[in-house]
Amino acid sequence: MDQQAIFNFVRLPARLDTRQAAQVLGFNEHDIPILIRAKLLKCLGQAAPNAPKYFASCEVQELAADPDWLHKATKAISSHWREKNERRLLAKT
Repeated sequence: MDQQAIFNFVRLPARLDTRQAAQVLGFNEHDIPILIRAKLLKCLGQAAPNAPKYFASCEVQELAADPDWLHKATKAISSHWREKNERRLLAKT
């Protein structure tokens, strides 16, 4: 299934995988674990750390429509990468 196919559904499936959730939210797939760690996104069940994660599409759609949540999520991702880059620079010196 290509990346845009999810938007062609009449309605979204009840569960979204990480890639699909990222598409609906407008983030990159590698940003989803950051949002989970920041407790801004909650996966279904109690999946093991290395197990595939699934998300309730109704909750993902609500979050995608919430400007305040989008602001917090964008800040969390920016902060994560800024801190990671700072640590990397410190390690080089």
